[in-house]
Formats: sequence, structure tokens, C-alpha cells
Amino acid sequence: MAVANRSSYQLCRGKAPFLSLLLLCRLLISVQIVASKSICPHLQPIKCHPSSALTATIGTAATKAALLPRGGGASKISSATSATPAASNPLAEILSSFVRTVLSARSHLAAAAVARFVSMFVMYPVDTIKTRMQMKQADAFRASGLFNGVAGSLVGQVPYGVLTFGSYEIYKQYLLNRFPHARPAFLYAIAAMMGDITGSGWLCPSEVMKQLLQAGIYPSMGAAMKGIWEKSGLGGFYQGYTGVLARDVPFRVAQLTTFEVTKSLYLRAKRSQSAGVSKDDSAVSLCVLEAAICGAIAGSFSAAITNPLDRIKTLMMTDTTGAYGGSVGTCAAKILKDDGLAGLFAGVVPRVAYIAPTVCIFFVTYEFVQQKMNKSE
Repeated sequence: MAVANRSSYQLCRGKAPFLSLLLLCRLLISVQIVASKSICPHLQPIKCHPSSALTATIGTAATKAALLPRGGGASKISSATSATPAASNPLAEILSSFVRTVLSARSHLAAAAVARFVSMFVMYPVDTIKTRMQMKQADAFRASGLFNGVAGSLVGQVPYGVLTFGSYEIYKQYLLNRFPHARPAFLYAIAAMMGDITGSGWLCPSEVMKQLLQAGIYPSMGAAMKGIWEKSGLGGFYQGYTGVLARDVPFRVAQLTTFEVTKSLYLRAKRSQSAGVSKDDSAVSLCVLEAAICGAIAGSFSAAITNPLDRIKTLMMTDTTGAYGGSVGTCAAKILKDDGLAGLFAGVVPRVAYIAPTVCIFFVTYEFVQQKMNKSE
């Protein structure tokens, strides 16, 4: 009987993240119905460099802010998706739309996957140091173990990018069709957040294992998988899932907003400088390097203000004794009790320092791979 009860408990814990996912997606759609009437009239359609917009959808933290408008392959995806007649089976149509989306953008996804791999691998030690500092380890800067968990992290991150990108396009098309009179910019933002939430279902297990390895709790990926399964079952791989959502959704909102403000200010200055040269303001746009700089600024700012949520997520995922209560609220309360307000900003310096180099490496690698692929075609 005890074994049966434990199995039922683990099964319920395993389902909890997915139920939360469905509820959050439904909530975001409901919020849009109300918010589109009050917020959307104040938003203007946004133009952006196609490369920066497309790469942002792969989900790198540093380039997510560039995702609102789309160009290149994404434009073709939208028209192809909307032109396809509805299938009798909704699930079959969703899966078919997802596959078409991924196939239509396979060259962009391939380039972004390589860029994501390179940028994350190069900057991974900084992320490890951040995790150690957030856990208050005395020797956070020790050289040993800086790449612990990197393989599992990359295995989780690349499919996460495909899921985020594909689901973003599906959500975007649904929202545009469902609310044709709403401002597209707002719908793109909602679709982006929902895409992140969808991809997080895949990402969370690899994040849990990564952080346990970074903290030195387990010596290898195999040991981490075995230990988590024996202790908590499937639900153990989703420990801290609510912390992931509590961090990623506000981060997305902050970065989207900050990127658009930064980009608008930069373009305004660029137009004023070129006023005597060209009379066509529409010709003024961001090049790849300029988009990367704006993305780095937006990402760094957003990383700083959401660091408290990132520390909560880290402690929830690495909590092997139940000391932090298993929820965002109880974890935040314990941090404030033990460390005060300053405790919420532990690790903020490496977290911010991680963003700017990552986005620059990503953009440079992405453009290089894209050029190589275009020459070979």
C-alpha cells in the first residue's frame, strides 16, 4: 500500500507541471482579451532587422528581446500556415503546423542551434560561478567543475529552441486569427511568452540536472538522473518548475519592452544624424551589430532586475532537503529572513556579465553559419 501511495504521489507530481502549463497558456489568452482593448491602441507596429528577429525566437536569453517582428523565413511560415485548410483533428493540425513551421525555417534553426551551442559553451563557466554564488558557496570561483553539466544543458537547450520557435509561430497565428483587430505587436509579445512556457516543459529537467551538477551535488549526469529518480520520481525533474516560470515570463516582458525602447532611441538618433543625407526615414534600420548591441543592453538590464527570481529558481532546483519549502513564496521568505534584501541579488554580477558576451557571440556565429550555408546552396 505504501508503494502504491508513493507511486500515485510521484505521478501527480509529474503531471503538475503540465497542468500548470495548460493553465498559464489559458490565462495568457484570457488576459489578452482584456488587455488588447486598453494596451494595444498605444502600441505601434515595430520594424526590426530580420536576422535579429529570427534568431531571437530560438530562445537565447540575450536575444529574446528582438523577437516581436519577423522577417525572412518567418514571413513565409506565416503565409504557409494560414493558407493551409483546417484539419478535422485539432491535435493533428497543431502537430502538422508545428512540423511545417520547423521545416520552413530549418536553415535558420540550424544556424541558430550552432550559434546557441557556441555561445552557451563559451560562457558556461560564468553561469556556473553565478549558480555557486547564489548558493552561497565559499569557493565559487574555483577552477574545477566549471563545465560540470554542460553536455546535459546543451542537450536541453537546442530542442528547447526548436519547441519555442515552432510553438511561437502557432500561437502567433492563432492570436492573429482570433483577434484580427488587435495590434500585432502585443499579440507577438503574448505569443512569445506562451512559446517560452511551452518550451519550458522540455527545458526544466535539463536545468535541474545542470544546476545540481554546477553546485557539485552530483558528480555526473548519470548519477544526477539516477539520484533524482530514486528520490522523487518524475516530479523530481520538475523541481523548481514554478520558479522557472516566475523568472522567465517577467524576464521576457522586461526584455521585450527594454529592447523596443533601446531600439527606438537608437533609431531616433540615427535618423537625426542622417537627416541631411537621406529624406527617407523608413530606410533607417538596425544592422546585425546594432541589433546585437541593443539586445545586449536590454538583456543585461532585464537580467539585473529579475535576478531575485533567478536566485529563487536556483535554490528551488538545488534544494535537496526541503529547506526552502518548494514554492516561490516560501523560498523568497526564507531568503529575506536569512540574508535580507541583499540576498535576492546574490550572483547578479555574473548573471549580468553573462548576457552581453553571449548575445555578441550568438550573433556573430549565427551570421557566419548563415553565410556558409547560403554559399553551399
